[in-house]
Amino acid sequence: MPLTDDAEIRDLLTKARTIAMIGASDRPDRPSYGVMAMLQRHGYRVIPVNPQITGEHVHGEFVFRELAQIGVPIDIVDIFRRAQAAGEAVDEAIASGAKAVWMQLGVINHEAAARAEAAGLKVVMDRCPAIEIPRLGIPPIAA
Repeated sequence: MPLTDDAEIRDLLTKARTIAMIGASDRPDRPSYGVMAMLQRHGYRVIPVNPQITGEHVHGEFVFRELAQIGVPIDIVDIFRRAQAAGEAVDEAIASGAKAVWMQLGVINHEAAARAEAAGLKVVMDRCPAIEIPRLGIPPIAA
């Protein structure tokens, strides 16, 4: 069952330090661009993943083609993809050893969520961390 309890979501966001963002964009008009900047301002390291802009930089971070290339532990995989494509992102998250998957607003894929949970990952679905962080009063991460 995806996390819906405020205390569980707060705990996940408070303990996380590294977020891989699948579907990160270098276009300022895209929601993922603004969310990535907000998460960075809050103190998270956000690693962008997007095969269409691999090798470029977004908000100072190198863009990877896939999660497997990152090479550092990932706390949360934030998924900015259509619901139909979320399953592939979840499978990558499981294979990468991520601790949690976060499906953005409008991204609802119960089958993918069940696979993630069966593999021991926490799941948040149809929410945005850029909304949840201020709503839950989560303080910035100290450097």
